[in-house]
Formats: sequence, C-alpha cells, structure tokens
Amino acid sequence: MRLTVIGTGYLGATHAACMAELGHEVLGVDADPEKAAALGAGRVPFHEPGLPELIARHTASGRLRFTTSFAEAGAFGEVHFVCVGTPQRADSGAADLSQVDAAFAALAAHAAPDALLVGKSTVPVGTAERLARTYDAEIAWNPEFLREGLAVQDTLRPDRLVFGVASPRAEAVLRAVYAPVLAAGTPLVTADFPTAELVKTAANAFLATKISFINAMAEVCEAAGGDVRTLAEALGHDDRIGPEFLSAGLGFGGGCLPKDIRAFAHRAGELGVPLRLLREVDAINMRRRDRVVELAREQCGGAVLGARVTVLGAAFKPGSDDIRDSPALAVAARLRLEGADVTVYDPAAADNARKAFPLLGYAGTVEDALRGADLVLHLTEWPQFREIDPERAATLVARPRIVDGRGGLDADRWAAAGWRFRAPGRPVPAGEGQ
Repeated sequence: MRLTVIGTGYLGATHAACMAELGHEVLGVDADPEKAAALGAGRVPFHEPGLPELIARHTASGRLRFTTSFAEAGAFGEVHFVCVGTPQRADSGAADLSQVDAAFAALAAHAAPDALLVGKSTVPVGTAERLARTYDAEIAWNPEFLREGLAVQDTLRPDRLVFGVASPRAEAVLRAVYAPVLAAGTPLVTADFPTAELVKTAANAFLATKISFINAMAEVCEAAGGDVRTLAEALGHDDRIGPEFLSAGLGFGGGCLPKDIRAFAHRAGELGVPLRLLREVDAINMRRRDRVVELAREQCGGAVLGARVTVLGAAFKPGSDDIRDSPALAVAARLRLEGADVTVYDPAAADNARKAFPLLGYAGTVEDALRGADLVLHLTEWPQFREIDPERAATLVARPRIVDGRGGLDADRWAAAGWRFRAPGRPVPAGEGQ
C-alpha cells in the first residue's frame, strides 16, 4: 500500500521506516526541510537502536522517501498516519493540539476522498470525534506504545494493536496495513474513538503510578529502616504485580509520561472526573529529584558549594539520547545553581545536553568524568555504568562518595572498595568507606 507519515520526529520516523520494512511504499512529511533532507539521505537525527539501518536500507531502495509537501502526500497516499507532537501547554498542563489540528487540516485539503486519515499522536479523549465532525474524511485512531530504545521492535512486533474506528471499512484498511504483524499473532483490540484514545493515556498513567508507588515505598523504607530493593523483589514475585517498573530511584521523565499524566488529569477534570491520584503520582515523582539533591548535599557535608560533582547520565533513560524532562539533568542543573562544579557524562545524549544546558561541564569518557570528583551521582541506568570497577574508580576521584540515584549498582561491592554509598530507599551498606 501507499502510506504517508505526517511528522518525522521520534514516532514518525520510526513508524515510516517500519511500515517500509513491512513492504509498503512510504512517504514521510515534515515541515522542516533540513530534517526531511537528512532522513532522505539516510541520516537519523536522534539515537534509536536499529532505526538508522532501516531508514538507510529503505531510502536506498526507494521504498521510503521524505518531503515537505502536503500536496505531494495527498496525491501519493492511500492511508495517512499523523505522528506529530502534542506538547504540554505551559498555562494549564493540557495537551497542545495545534500540530495535530494543522496536520489534519492540511490532509483534509489534499488527501483523496477515499483516503483514510489515522491519528497516532497521544491526544485527549474526544479529539478523534471532534476531528471526524470537522472534516469530511474517514478517520481512525491507532495509538502507539513505543519504548525509546526498543521502538523498532515495538512497531514490528508489538504486544498489541489498537484500532479506534467508526466503520468496518476503516478497520479493514488498518488490517491490510498491519497484515504481516497480525499474521504473526499480535493481539488486536478494536474499539470506538474514545476508548482507543483512553487506552494510550490510561497505559501511561498506570505505568507512572507503578513507578511512583515504589518510590513512595522508598520514602517509607528510609523512614522505617527498610530496603526498597528487597521489598520490590518480593512484590515482583506476585503474578498480579510483576517486577517491571518497580525500580525505585530518581523517577520518570522524558517526553511522554510527565506530560501525558498531566494532560490526562486536566482532561478528566474537564469531564467532571477529578483524577487526584495522578496529581499525587506527579508530586511523588518530582520529590525523587529533591531527595537525590538532598543526598548529594549530605554526602558533601551539608552543602555542595565548591564541590566537584560527576553526573553519570544525561538522557532520561538508557538506550536514548532524549533529554526531555530528564531527571538526571534536572538534578545536575540544581546542583550547579547551588554552587557545585558539575561534569556530566552520557554515551549518547551529551551533545543534546550541551545544547540545552551549556553551563554544565561535559566529559568524553567515564574516566575523564570521574577524575578529581568529590561526589559521583549515578542518574541514568546505562549498562556500562554498572560495569565500572569501583576500585579503579576510587583511584580517579578525589573523594570516593557516590549516590546511586537509579538503584542499579551493587552497594556492597562499592562499599568494599572504600566508597561512601547512598541510594534512595536503601540502608547504608555495612563497613562502607568514609
């Protein structure tokens, strides 16, 4: 089939490449000529494992192209996927739908009468019905459930597909688009517009709630002298709960969960349903950043003024160069404002971090970042940080003191190497260095 993808950011570029991988002819559309040209040349402007190879292969074959022209897209496509951003509005926390509205308006003006317009952007419930009333076009909603770092896998081998449709024809078209995925046994949920929109926002709200729950338990563990890692392990063995998203620490960030739970709470309030639960989930999450800053001050004798602080991590999660609402950078910036000399190292996100936070220092290697540090903060859980030899690291720093803000390090191993080790929700290791 001939598909277009409107918006070639993280979601759109991934969807376009994966649709080409499924055998479709795909035209990506973006208002930024430089981005469209870069992708057309096989260059991906962000870090996502496996995506550069897909884009390079399918742009070379001609199956995947990019343009800035809606007129070209309208003439080309049988199915148009809208993958533009829905950022948070500063005034209310609601989702900003200006890009979604502009994309559908442009498609309605140029698409063929029998084309299917499919939303993939995360939107407040009621958006699809409003668009369907506004335009004389067939509309469907097909929410995405991508994990950064695993987006290609999640598109080609998703754990479920959701079709929000208003007609059998729309469902049939989407079944044809995803025929190889469905043939592989992927579960399909067909729903009305409101339910399809709510599936996405409810999923993000549930994941955020689970993360904030275990972080609330970390607060209780600190007050009671318990160990949140052991607590999480015990909870995870319960099949009704499971171990995923039970890692206590610095909390969640990125371009999805924080803004989506705020937009969901705002929209629910508009509908007369006060989701105070999500307000508390958000508040717990933001408190985790405060707690890591407190631990940094404690490690430095009460204040970080003049201390040389190394921050391991800038991306909001490993496997990505995305720094949107990065908890690691939020903590780094706070410590810089309190007078610390902060050096950041991240294997993928350093360039993005440097542009957004130019007053922080940056190192090109872990060793350079550690050298001369008075305090080390582990704030993004890259696998290579778990592989650091604490004995070797102790020879590089000025003072062997560390805060494990992600709970991924072996406390006993670091303590045995002479480090003063602290982590949210965990007791002080026995026999640690001073």
